[in-house]
Amino acid sequence: MTKPIRIIGIDPGLRRTGWGVIETLGNSLRFVASGTVVSDGDIDLASRLCQLHDGLAEVVHTYTPDEAAVEQTFVNKDAVATLKLGQARGVVMLVPARAGLPVSEYAPNAVKKAVIGVGHGEKQQIHMMVKILMPKAEFKGNDAADALAIAICHAHNRVANRMRQALAG
Repeated sequence: MTKPIRIIGIDPGLRRTGWGVIETLGNSLRFVASGTVVSDGDIDLASRLCQLHDGLAEVVHTYTPDEAAVEQTFVNKDAVATLKLGQARGVVMLVPARAGLPVSEYAPNAVKKAVIGVGHGEKQQIHMMVKILMPKAEFKGNDAADALAIAICHAHNRVANRMRQALAG
């Protein structure tokens, strides 16, 4: 029997970065842990990015995932907010990369399609399907639930991603 693959899913945000760790073996999924790294909105941006880095680095160190999946950001109308989110996303991608993990990215619609079967859906539908797919999953808040959905998406797509990368390069 092969070894389970441990995946960390990350939902980037400057205020709250959700994370969820699962294990996959074949078609089975197992919940490991989830949570949220929070930055202090009353301090400067650089210090907030450090808080995200340090918090996420501790999670990676504690749960030792084999692979990471990060949700791609969308551009909104507020350019300053988009730029700050992009900086937080850079930190979120840096942490697992520095730990030597392969990092995959998924669009929000791809995550929804992998978890609920369609590319558009409400957060409550995603949360419900996460609980159906992993009945022992525990998450407090949208960020952790979304991170688990990102990890599930990666579990469903990781083999195809590897094949595409091998062909491309």
